[in-house]
Amino acid sequence: MTIWLLNPYHTGSHQAWAEGYAAASQHRVQILAMQGYFWKWRMHGAALELAEQAATRIAAGERPDLLLATSMTNLPAFLALTRRALARVPIVLYMHENQLTYPPPPGSQRDLTYGMIQHLSMLAADRVCFNSAYHKQIWFGELPRLLKHFPDYTHLESVETTRAKAEVLPVGCDLQRYDKYAGMRVDKETRGQVDKETRRQGNKEISPLILWNQRWEYDKDPETMLRALYALADEGLPFRVALAGENFRVEPAEFTGAQARLGERLVHYGYAGSETEYARLLWDADVVLSTAIHEFFGVSVVEAVYCGCWPVLPNRLSYPELLPPAAHAACLYDDFAGLLARLRATLATSAPPELRTAVARFDWSVQAPIYDALMAALMAQVLGETG
Repeated sequence: MTIWLLNPYHTGSHQAWAEGYAAASQHRVQILAMQGYFWKWRMHGAALELAEQAATRIAAGERPDLLLATSMTNLPAFLALTRRALARVPIVLYMHENQLTYPPPPGSQRDLTYGMIQHLSMLAADRVCFNSAYHKQIWFGELPRLLKHFPDYTHLESVETTRAKAEVLPVGCDLQRYDKYAGMRVDKETRGQVDKETRRQGNKEISPLILWNQRWEYDKDPETMLRALYALADEGLPFRVALAGENFRVEPAEFTGAQARLGERLVHYGYAGSETEYARLLWDADVVLSTAIHEFFGVSVVEAVYCGCWPVLPNRLSYPELLPPAAHAACLYDDFAGLLARLRATLATSAPPELRTAVARFDWSVQAPIYDALMAALMAQVLGETG
C-alpha cells in the first residue's frame, strides 16, 4: 500500500512522528511536507502547496492508496483542489493537537476559525485518530459549544457524525534510538541509596538530577516549575537541575534570575542541540518534571521515563494515560503541595523498571504494526463500500 502523509507543519514532534512512521511502516509512506513555520498561514494556505506536490507526483504516474493528513491540514481545501485524481482515496486525519481547546497566550482571545477548519477536516475524513483519550474527550466536549456560537444552521448532529469515526491512536516514538546511549547511564539506584548525610554535602556527582525538557512556553507553566525548584533548594535538599527543551522566544521572563537563584545546581540551561547531548541528559536524569497546563500526549516525558526517570506529573491532561494505574500515586500530583511531596519522594530513590516497560509500548516497533493494520482495514472498508 502507498500512503501519502500530508504534513504542512514539518518540524519538531510532527516531523519526528511522520518520519518515524515512514521508516517503521511495512507500507510505502511518502511524505508531502512544508517547513514548520507560520502555523496560521499553514492552516489557511498549505492546501495550495500540498496540492501542487500531489499534482507533480500524479503527473509522474504515482497515486496513493490512502491519505494520512495531520491536524494542521485544511483537508476540505486540499480535497477540492485534488478531487479529479483523489476523489475515492480513503483518508485518515491524525490529531496531534486542536485549536479549539489549546490554551491561547495570555492576553489574547481564541480565534474560532481554526477550530472550525479542523471540524470540517474531520467531517471530510473517513477516520479521525486522536493521540490520546484525553484529547478526544476534550475535543468532543468543546465542539458543541463552538457550533452554538453561530447564528443558524449549526448542524449539531455533526458532532456525533465525527465521534462515530473517531478513535485513539497514540503517538509512535523512536525510543529504541536511545538504547545505544545507555552506556552514559549512571548507577541511579546506587545514587538514590546514598546516605542522607553524604547527600546533604551537595556533591554534584551524587546529587539526583531533575530534568525539565518541555518547551519554554506559557502552556508548560515554567513559573510553577521554577517555584517548586526554589522551594526544594530553600529546604536544603541536594539536587541538580537541567532546564532543556526548545525555546522559540527571546528568553522568557519566567527564567530571569533562574541561573543566579539555582547556582551550581543548574548543570544544563537551554536547548540540547544534538541527539547525543539530549540522550546524555535523559540517561543521567533521575526525575523528569512537568507542570504543564496543556498536553495532548507527552513525548518528552515518555522519552525520559524510557531512559529510567521517575516522572513527576500533574494528575490531569494526557499524563495518567502514559503510566500504569499502579504508578499514579507515586508519580502524579493534584496541587503544589503534592508536587513538592512527589519531588521529595522521587529524589530519594530510583525509578522502578516497570515504568520503562510501560512506556516502551509507544515505540514504533509496537505502534507501527497497529498503524499499518488500521490503514489497511480502512482501505478495505472504503473500497468495499464504493465497489
